[in-house]
Amino acid sequence: MLTATNPYTGQTIKNYDALDEAGIKQRISAANIAFEHWRLQSLEQRKTVLKAVAASLRANKVLLAKLMAEEMGKPIKEGGPEVEKAAWCAEHYADHAEQYLANEELASDASSSFVCYQPLGTLLGVLPWNAPLWLAFRYLAPALMAGNTCVMKHDPNVPGCAEAIEKVFKEAGAPDNIMVNLPVETPLVEKAIRDPQIAAVSFTGSAGAGAKVASMAASEIKHAVLELGGSDPLIVLADADLEAAADVACLSRIINAGQSCIAAKRIIVETSVYDDFVGRLYNRLEKLKLGDPLDEGTDVGPIARFDLRENLHRQVTETIDDGAKCLLGGEMPEGNGFSYPVTMLIDVTAEMCAFREETFGPIMCVTEADSAEHALSLANDTEFGLGAAVWTGNAALAKDMAMKLDAGQVAINGIVKTDPRLPSGGIKRSGYGRELGPHGIKEFVNAKQIWIK
Repeated sequence: MLTATNPYTGQTIKNYDALDEAGIKQRISAANIAFEHWRLQSLEQRKTVLKAVAASLRANKVLLAKLMAEEMGKPIKEGGPEVEKAAWCAEHYADHAEQYLANEELASDASSSFVCYQPLGTLLGVLPWNAPLWLAFRYLAPALMAGNTCVMKHDPNVPGCAEAIEKVFKEAGAPDNIMVNLPVETPLVEKAIRDPQIAAVSFTGSAGAGAKVASMAASEIKHAVLELGGSDPLIVLADADLEAAADVACLSRIINAGQSCIAAKRIIVETSVYDDFVGRLYNRLEKLKLGDPLDEGTDVGPIARFDLRENLHRQVTETIDDGAKCLLGGEMPEGNGFSYPVTMLIDVTAEMCAFREETFGPIMCVTEADSAEHALSLANDTEFGLGAAVWTGNAALAKDMAMKLDAGQVAINGIVKTDPRLPSGGIKRSGYGRELGPHGIKEFVNAKQIWIK
């Protein structure tokens, strides 16, 4: 059984039936049977389906935003834009798959030689709770346009969102079972990964869980794409536009209550502007409203689960005990639900807990750097390598630092974000493979070489 819990109240919303092993195999088989027809559809036919799915998403935007607010605490004013972004992703791949998957002519000793891109089969997507619509369509849209069929194992925290996504496809008139929902409890996910009908696996989640998924997939000789945790640095140098940098730092850290892999988790500021920048951050953070995610005025919703909030408070407490100064928040709230206050920790050093671990919540950690070189060293001093940002007025220096940062994507004087047009992914313990852009759609295809004399 899967239980949806409202993280703002702590109360159970609804219980959902979970599949047993036989049910898992039945759902996967249905998607595998659908593949034989779907793979033969032209790109234009698949495009029509994905466009209809995008329209269905928009038609259900209010319902979907409400479900996210209730099941994982996303403020309602963030939920609507997430649905729009998911629809954009479906439309983007509908419009660009032909370009991305075009045959690639290569010179050789043949009369003609080229690479074509064909679907792999039925895929398994194992998804997290923190962006239930966006992360689903980041997986679904390119995979489906490439001609694969998709099994979606969504997080147990958001079973209502998973059901709603399945309903979106049905209301759009999509062919049966090109996308199937797999409501299962976590211990049975391995059965799905190892099912011989699953061709490859996409996983988004923690590094620890990703390591388990990777080992299972590898033992079955199945391709996997992993988007795992992050401890993204945001470097602010003395010549940066401090007002703009402070705006983006706060937005990147606090959106979705800080529960984002690509949030700016370590703010690294050059010494000469350190105190000034700390003040700018504080002035923004103290104005944010923590509250009911269904309230349009709420800026910061609750943490999604009880255990996640407990771990977050441990990280804050240990960091303060190690010498960081807490300027804002830092105390566990009383009452029901899993809310946690916006918290600002300054003078955080590289040895402290909040610097070394991924912090998944509204926790701003600020570290001082002596120079650009020191800032770069601090930024790369992590086991993660997902995103990073550099703020400076020196264009040449910015590009040089971007090239030296250990990350899958770097934003210069801007926010690290995901975009259907651009590839996204990490290195080190942030995972491997890429999603989105032309690179993402080619993760789950057979790059077949054809040689003709």
